[in-house]
Amino acid sequence: MPAAPPRRFLADKGYDSDNIRETLFFQAVLPVIPPRSNRKKSIPYDIHVYRDRNHSERMFNTLKQFRRIATRYDKTRKSFLAFLNIAAMKIWIPAFVNKT
Repeated sequence: MPAAPPRRFLADKGYDSDNIRETLFFQAVLPVIPPRSNRKKSIPYDIHVYRDRNHSERMFNTLKQFRRIATRYDKTRKSFLAFLNIAAMKIWIPAFVNKT
């Protein structure tokens, strides 16, 4: 299944290295990595995009919690994926439903 190449690489300070930034530059990917505190020359990054990274991390952490429950019931691949789909719907539906 073909997928579009990523436009940005979101990571935390642990991935802040010149080698990673150079590799991403040659692949036409914008790194959104905050610089480490010991860096001599601060590298600019998109703070707003980096803050949005928190939303996706929280969603995946919630899915991991649901996965823990799903593995207790049935070990088949089909039921596991169905349970993850139900968990994802439970997370995403409140964001799309009109709450007024």
